[in-house]
Amino acid sequence: MPNEVKATGTKESAPVRAGIVQSGDRSFSLAEIRERSSRAATGFAAMGLEDGGTLAIMLRNDTPFIECVLAANQIGAYSVPINWHHKSEEVRYLLNDSRAAVLVVHSDLLHDIRHVVPENISVICVQTPPEIRQAYGVPDETALPLPGCLEWESWLAQHTPLPERPSASRGTMVYTSGTTGLPKGIKREPVPSHNREAYAALRRQWFGHQPGMRTAIVGPMYHSVQASYALAAVSANGGVFLLPRFDAEQVLALIEAEKLTHLHLVPVMMNRLLQLPRIVREKYDLSSLQFVIHGAAPCPPDVKRRFIEWWGPRVYEYYGTSEAGMVSRSSSDEWLRREGTVGKAWPGRTVRIYDNEGRVLPPRVEGVVYMSLGLMPDFTYHNADEKRSEIERDGLVTNGDIGYLDEDGYLFLCDRQQDMVISGGVNIYPAEIEAVLATHPGVSDSAVFGIPDPEYGEALAAAVQPRNGQTLSATELASFLKTRLAKYKVPREFEIRNPLPRDESGKIFKRLLRDRYWANTGRRI
Repeated sequence: MPNEVKATGTKESAPVRAGIVQSGDRSFSLAEIRERSSRAATGFAAMGLEDGGTLAIMLRNDTPFIECVLAANQIGAYSVPINWHHKSEEVRYLLNDSRAAVLVVHSDLLHDIRHVVPENISVICVQTPPEIRQAYGVPDETALPLPGCLEWESWLAQHTPLPERPSASRGTMVYTSGTTGLPKGIKREPVPSHNREAYAALRRQWFGHQPGMRTAIVGPMYHSVQASYALAAVSANGGVFLLPRFDAEQVLALIEAEKLTHLHLVPVMMNRLLQLPRIVREKYDLSSLQFVIHGAAPCPPDVKRRFIEWWGPRVYEYYGTSEAGMVSRSSSDEWLRREGTVGKAWPGRTVRIYDNEGRVLPPRVEGVVYMSLGLMPDFTYHNADEKRSEIERDGLVTNGDIGYLDEDGYLFLCDRQQDMVISGGVNIYPAEIEAVLATHPGVSDSAVFGIPDPEYGEALAAAVQPRNGQTLSATELASFLKTRLAKYKVPREFEIRNPLPRDESGKIFKRLLRDRYWANTGRRI
């Protein structure tokens, strides 16, 4: 198969559009988006959102998401994207911990969480638009704002744009979890107003964005990289098409119709595109594509190789973390020459491999991956400053990945030091799930871990030890978790074990539990 995307040349497409944000049938010029976000900034400020404050955003892919982040930046406030899969108690925790002053939420989502929203938080409802209602089967009656709730469009119309002022931009405060099971916000130092454009230019470089580029946002913007990717496209005066959810053929059709030039994917999306029948894959003209980048989760080599064969050498891969941003990037040619690499450190970045005693390791010796922040603003963990020092060594930080550098400085990832599971590009922290299982009256202890999944890369499994005399079932445990956690955090498999394997100190041997799942897969987690 040729190593390029073939053009069919058989269809006429719509006029090429840049400098817009479109969701469904609604399209706004970027000038309109910036004007609307400035009016939102005036309204938020009147509600008490101030420099250093917090705006919570619980929206699916919709234009108000981008407007809210831009508005918070103008004020100098943090924006906190909330995963709309979260259950009410998860949302309660995030709203309280972030000390949000304002919550902007799609109307249908508010129905399930309104009872946990603190009284001191101002709530603005965004009417759930038709394309999202159709994509998620939202009943029409829940799409309308609740009685007494401010409605986004009418509220926006009441305000004039906020005058420009030299406020610092703080960006998003993304919540990530850890060994304690409680999510913590990554609170970054502000970007001074005189450095905003330099930082925006760096973000555009990461994603290969150019003036006038056109892209689709095909993943949820509550994910930090999707939001960052969308904002980078806006700053490049690009055309940004928001999809309510990923649909493989719909993406191909949109590439052809709007002559998309750039795209961000995660491996599960690449796999779903490859699973389309050949007749469907060859139906669409993809020749407009210039730069396609993927990351957020390990990509199986076979998927990566087949994708490059189909889409050509315009496929790039990055490695990054929520704390450190993009750390490295590899081109198709680099990956094909060094299968499995995630590239060399970004210019101005340092990547170093340490052993557990803090010694720097030579090439091709596996250890813990540490990285510098480069031009990224420094950070701490909101309400948990002490956690910052736990991940730092010699001025570098780590997220617990295990890997090595080759003689030319190319980074390869092998394992994870911590228990985090990456499923479909989403980070899942077993400690959070184990903490909920511990509240079940029949559970004595549990261990949650990742197992291989052909589509999502990893899925969740749980080994559960019952209390004396108790009988547990997988169905019962899954039902228990579904009422307390987002669906994607509920393990696919449950194993009842009495006792769980432990070392001499009493710690559960997770490696023994998961080894049998990973045997003969050619992967190590």
